[in-house]
Amino acid sequence: MASENLYILGIHMTKFGKYPNRDLIDLAAEAAQGAFKDGGVTMGDMNILAAGNLRGTGRIGQPLQKQIGQTGIPVYNVTNACATGATAMRVVMMAIKAGEADMGLAVGSEKLAGVGLLTGANVKADGKTWTPEGRFDAVSATDGRIGTETMPGVFAQIGMEYGSRYGEVSFETFAKISEKNHYHSTLNPLAAYQKRMSLEEIMKDVMVAYPNTRPMCSANTDGAAATVIVSEKKLRTLSKAQQDRAVKIAASVLTTDPWEDGCQVLANVNTCTREAAKQAYAQAGVGPKDIRLIELHDCFATAELVHYDNLMLCDEGAAVEHFNSGATWREGRQPVNVSGGLESKGHPIAATGIANVWEIATHLRGEAGPRQIEGAKIGMTHVIGLGNTCAIHILQK
Repeated sequence: MASENLYILGIHMTKFGKYPNRDLIDLAAEAAQGAFKDGGVTMGDMNILAAGNLRGTGRIGQPLQKQIGQTGIPVYNVTNACATGATAMRVVMMAIKAGEADMGLAVGSEKLAGVGLLTGANVKADGKTWTPEGRFDAVSATDGRIGTETMPGVFAQIGMEYGSRYGEVSFETFAKISEKNHYHSTLNPLAAYQKRMSLEEIMKDVMVAYPNTRPMCSANTDGAAATVIVSEKKLRTLSKAQQDRAVKIAASVLTTDPWEDGCQVLANVNTCTREAAKQAYAQAGVGPKDIRLIELHDCFATAELVHYDNLMLCDEGAAVEHFNSGATWREGRQPVNVSGGLESKGHPIAATGIANVWEIATHLRGEAGPRQIEGAKIGMTHVIGLGNTCAIHILQK
């Protein structure tokens, strides 16, 4: 049972945006019912539900059942930073692998519009001296006094650190990554923002944390995504139409940071991503060059650049060269974030991991319409959650 293949049977995402009159459960229910319809199944076919939410109640699974069906199945409420949705998927997958289920639903739902900067930082008392106290301060003697814990600041540092290590990266290069993603968004009707922006507009917009201006930051939005996952044995009992549209999950990996002295202060998204990528390629039996398109965690333009390297899409230290080659544009050999990415599509945290899978699955099925990437047979999704965790899925047609 442990080696049995698993498949995406149905998947759906809401349009990301602002929904002042709809709550977490409304959005989750829309996504779940859309996934059922897409897969040709019902709540009665589900053996397990994993429901992800980060910044709301954190417990949406049971209330969600009241809208989509109370069938008595086990419910797992999942919270794992920006990897929450991807982790919910893995909970369902592990239940199927363990033989406790043959089909299950994973959902991620978030209300994030208008939240502003995301931070877990403790405000330090005024004064000339600072005495570390508590569990967190014991391992980060300078952060909070010198540095930042806001997401824009952390990822600005990560981008600048890459330039320091491998050679300076210009402000313009980071802005061009954002230009690419806003261009891609114009073809995605479910993106929160579908506006092409010029390089000049991006560079002259409000500076949030150098080198990321406002358009280079992920958009805080509301939204939900859901997927029905099925075992190969169960899939064989379903109709030919259902089997033909099923997308194989060739790899599913979740990692956290190994211990490093430096990453106790500045989060190391590089190590956990690189390790997850290595495991995923081995699990799927493919290499980086076999991946046709990627949805990666561009919470900021700086993050996208470093993850070209971390996902081994290029040689170590060659992320700038890789981007400048044109490879990551939709017309390139290995497009990245054809959905518009988090910068345009939006980033309702718990929904993102599943929404990324929705984008890749849609291309593998040949159902992406005007934004379809031709010849898409293998795709990858990647999400990072500070804390630290990384989730990668490799999907096959």
